[in-house]
Amino acid sequence: MRRLFVLLLIPLLAAFPRAADPVADLAADLAKLSPRAIDPDSETGKAIPKMLSSDAKSRLQAAAERENAEWAKVTDRATWEKFRDQRLAALRAALGEPAGATDKLRTRVTGKHEVEGVIVENVVYESRPGLVVTANLYRPAKATKGMPGILLSHSHHSPRFQSELQDMGVTWASAGCVVLVPDHLGHGERRQHPFNTEKDYDRPYKTGRQDYYFRHNSGSQLHLIGDSLMGWFVRDLSRGVDVLLAQQGIDSEKIVLLGAVAGGGDPAGVTAALDPRIKVVVPFNFGGVQPDYTTPANPDRDFYWFGLPYWESTRCLKGGAAEGFAHWMIVGSVAPRGLIYSHEFAWDRERDPAYARIEKVFGFYKAGDKLASAQGQGSLKGQAPESSHCNNIGPLHRSRVYPGLEKMLDMPVPKEVSKRLTTDELRALTPEVVKELGAKPLHEVAQALVDERVKAADARRDRLPKAEQLPALRADLTRVLGDSTPSPTKAPALKATTHAQAKTFVLEPEPGIFVPCVLLQPTGQLVEKMPVVVGIAQQGKGAFLKERSKEIATLLQVGSAVCLIDVRGTGETQSAAGGRRHSSSATSFAHMETLLGRSLLGARLRDLRTGLAALRQIDSIDPKRIALWGESFAEVNPASRKLAIPLEVDPYPPLAEPLGQLLVLLAGIYEPDLVAFHARGGLHEFNDLLDSPFLYVPYDALPPGIAATVEIRDLVEALAPRLVRMTALVDGLNRRVGDDPPEVPVEQWLLTRVLRK
Repeated sequence: MRRLFVLLLIPLLAAFPRAADPVADLAADLAKLSPRAIDPDSETGKAIPKMLSSDAKSRLQAAAERENAEWAKVTDRATWEKFRDQRLAALRAALGEPAGATDKLRTRVTGKHEVEGVIVENVVYESRPGLVVTANLYRPAKATKGMPGILLSHSHHSPRFQSELQDMGVTWASAGCVVLVPDHLGHGERRQHPFNTEKDYDRPYKTGRQDYYFRHNSGSQLHLIGDSLMGWFVRDLSRGVDVLLAQQGIDSEKIVLLGAVAGGGDPAGVTAALDPRIKVVVPFNFGGVQPDYTTPANPDRDFYWFGLPYWESTRCLKGGAAEGFAHWMIVGSVAPRGLIYSHEFAWDRERDPAYARIEKVFGFYKAGDKLASAQGQGSLKGQAPESSHCNNIGPLHRSRVYPGLEKMLDMPVPKEVSKRLTTDELRALTPEVVKELGAKPLHEVAQALVDERVKAADARRDRLPKAEQLPALRADLTRVLGDSTPSPTKAPALKATTHAQAKTFVLEPEPGIFVPCVLLQPTGQLVEKMPVVVGIAQQGKGAFLKERSKEIATLLQVGSAVCLIDVRGTGETQSAAGGRRHSSSATSFAHMETLLGRSLLGARLRDLRTGLAALRQIDSIDPKRIALWGESFAEVNPASRKLAIPLEVDPYPPLAEPLGQLLVLLAGIYEPDLVAFHARGGLHEFNDLLDSPFLYVPYDALPPGIAATVEIRDLVEALAPRLVRMTALVDGLNRRVGDDPPEVPVEQWLLTRVLRK
């Protein structure tokens, strides 16, 4: 009753003049309070800037040692095939279901040219309903029996029009092969952005890099629906094999897939591992040592067996370290089919820890004649011509691939031919074929898929008895978030600060992961245990104290505690590198978590739940009156702002920061005794992130498959009959959605929920 009386008294007192305003005074003090809970000069404090990277490194080392122990048990063909098959099944599942795949191949030829006795066709083929692939098909003017079929996976540098790709098409077709050169999703005629020339934007930008940069947006959107950019690359290339096999005179036992340097070899290697119709694969710069990274002194523990976390998702396959599908295993799994292990620059065979394993695998089949290598010269840091830089596969590299193809498939070494067509002559996409095949941009295809998937998930849960629906939702969320079970904890040791009402404590939900917290408590004698409002934001507790000091002061004045928690990588524990854009360390850490079989959002949920468990152990806290308050302090993009801009251009639009909102809602799903949930500045719907090719939401806030599992409105409904309020919601472009009802101050809304019994 005392607290309720105080709550009712505050607006009455405000009508009378008074000498001092205790709420304003306290707010001013809080705004100046240092948010730090960890001494920066302590051993822990010095480790904080590298906390996430150190944790990732140790877990990758553990995964490597675990996987190496399993590899050590492989002693013959039978044990290898068991080892391989388990990991390839996991790889296939991790890439995402080939939803919408059709057995019927729909192909259209939209143009034709003849060059030096070679027919060059402009081709469009359907990869999945609504998604078409643009390509060029090079074939001899006169078809013969037993022709090899060659499929080229281009680099991230250039689409299929690039000169080296044209040279390979004409050269091999002149030698009696059929060559298909498709555009990867997001490149060339399949680009997902409007920036192709200097005239397409009113300020200077990197015109030749936009296809590459926009891989981030495309990868993020596919990540949201539970698929992957690599999985869609693989599907496109496998459909390319279908196109080759449909050509007159093709020898199905002579299908070759070449993957170019810089991002072409990765999908080539993965496709060949999963598609046995490919008889020889040439995956440049994939499977072993990389040109931009040195071989560590202890490769068994420290080599990048599972790839490198990076903003480009194809370099870091989801679940690779958790499920053991190392890159060497992927390329080695083609045995006893042919492998030409290839490198853009000079290759030190003796220092490549992956190659010895690949040789051992081919030895199980006595198929040494199906294993060859090709390499360039010099190094990545060197200059041409001493170092063999190329855009795709240069003449030097081709000359060293030819002997392997001759040995494995009896393909004579061709005479190099260079006769090139213009980009306009090679274009395949026409308005007529777009209409006929129903071609759509990626985000629309993804949106249709996610609509189907989330409806199916909702329907499946709705068919369950009422008592089983929430547990089913938790199970579905755990599959995309990873395990967020809170760590066992006791009452935390509270440390006094310079402010009478503030104490700090630090949690360690996992070894080496520190979660600093500030607990603010009312002053005076308390008759009973106090409620607590827990605040979470990407910008951390320091931003809370600065931006919401008045609201916090009001809560304290009427008897509620406030606890501010910095989950890993936020506030006090943010990475030394910082940044929130697509190429930031935060994006790399999120990719690392998925590589290790978890999600960064799920790990942060564990931190929050561990914090809640700790608060329940504090004698002065009422464990039955805990409310959550999620905030975003990010600037919102006004409706008038131009948001269709190239990536890597400054000034860049502000990004949404929905972490606070998502943690509040997700914690409520797992923690049934929480009483109220307020979030400001979060997302309106996950589906909004698929409205356009532009995306202004950080990757680390989005766990894989969340949009295909649940919508935000479903999370809100699942928290009923508990009370939820979300205000200032934004879409995928970080623009306000709709108008909020008349604003009730957050502290008043929370007070009426947490103070009542």
